[in-house]
Amino acid sequence: MKGMGMMPPRQRKPMSEINVVPYIDVMLVLLVIFMVTAPMLTQGVKVNLPETTSDPIQSDKNVESIVVSVDSNGAYFMDVGDESSDPMTLEAVGSRVSKILSQRTDREVLVRGDENVGYGVVVRLMARLQAAGASNVGLITEAPVGDEQ
Repeated sequence: MKGMGMMPPRQRKPMSEINVVPYIDVMLVLLVIFMVTAPMLTQGVKVNLPETTSDPIQSDKNVESIVVSVDSNGAYFMDVGDESSDPMTLEAVGSRVSKILSQRTDREVLVRGDENVGYGVVVRLMARLQAAGASNVGLITEAPVGDEQ
């Protein structure tokens, strides 16, 4: 029994399991936060779009489009990507669109006109957009609910 008094201390085996409970807690908290904030992220102007059957516009997914909305009171709003604006005048819309198109000319310009707004308001907007440098302007509509063809 040589050296019985001097045995090396037993080394513990390292734990090879990961405790995932804290990660699950963090994930659930983030899930709740995103569920609460997601409905608040969708903003826009309430516009009753005219219903018609038309082919969808083919758009380049890499280029953000400029959407100019006209509500039933004739107020103009602009959405560029995720950024929305307050009500603006027709001249302010034209100058802002010309600034944006001077930086990147391949952006498409779309008009969302309320069906209750006068025809002349939308035509004046489209003329102002073309004067600002928009070569072609698209109109946004909704598909009819009944889909009668």
